[in-house]
Amino acid sequence: MASSLIRRAVNVTSRVSSSTVAPASRLVTVKPYASETEAQKVEPKAAAGTNMKTFQIYRWNPDNPSKPELQDYKINLKECGPMVLDALIKIKNEIDPSLTFRRSCREGICGSCAMNINGCNGLACLTKIDSSSPETTITPLPHMFVIKDLVVDMTNFYNQYKSIEPWLKRKSPPPTAGKEILQSKKDRAKLDGMYECILCACCSTSCPSYWWNPESYLGPAALLHANRWISDSRDEYTKERLDAINDEFKLTNVVHASNRLLVPSEPLEPSKSVSIVSVKRTDVQASNRISVLTEAEGLQPSMYVTITGDHH
Repeated sequence: MASSLIRRAVNVTSRVSSSTVAPASRLVTVKPYASETEAQKVEPKAAAGTNMKTFQIYRWNPDNPSKPELQDYKINLKECGPMVLDALIKIKNEIDPSLTFRRSCREGICGSCAMNINGCNGLACLTKIDSSSPETTITPLPHMFVIKDLVVDMTNFYNQYKSIEPWLKRKSPPPTAGKEILQSKKDRAKLDGMYECILCACCSTSCPSYWWNPESYLGPAALLHANRWISDSRDEYTKERLDAINDEFKLTNVVHASNRLLVPSEPLEPSKSVSIVSVKRTDVQASNRISVLTEAEGLQPSMYVTITGDHH
């Protein structure tokens, strides 16, 4: 009796076991982890194609004030973004965290990453890496005091910008109290090519006149902004603004201000603005001289309006 019960239980158990076995398609083979010795014997996968490029970057550290030098960094362009700023960030993050440079928006708006790339001033975030050349040389903006590596001292540049008083100045209240001062489309169009300047200093630091007299010559960027406010129909301090820059050192001829510039963020023409300011300044001087003559000789200024007009 007992033996028959045991045989019956075994048969039931075997039938249940056979019915619950998973089909072969659902079986998963679990492979144990390889030992460290076995892992070392496994050959690595073939690396993806590489495109190595050398970046020669200006290095100078004020904490170790030795002679500046160009340091080489090699990176794989296939593992890097397309812009020079991408390469700089990759070098700083993966190779040399001591590399110092300015950057902020990465969209050509802030002007922070201005530097000299292969002999041309430009924004690193808008300058594409030249994949056809094996090397790219990056140095700070020329003829500027270097703080560290690619970071230059912009104090003098900003002080010159501040000196032209870059804000709207009026002698009379707005036509409608509490409302904006309206401007025609024609007058508004006169500001195109000037208000877009982002103060990156690329144009000023590429101008030899600025190299020679950085303390006295305002430079293309500051004069561009000066002309922006002189040309603004809403501003009422045109004569005072022209008198403020009526100096041979502040306003000199621009040499190559628009030359050797890489990827300008906007189609600006600083040298053109300087020329316009020079003409306007000369017109004011001519008008002043005519006023003195007419007052001394008792003549009517309206008789000499054509003289000033011809000067244009």
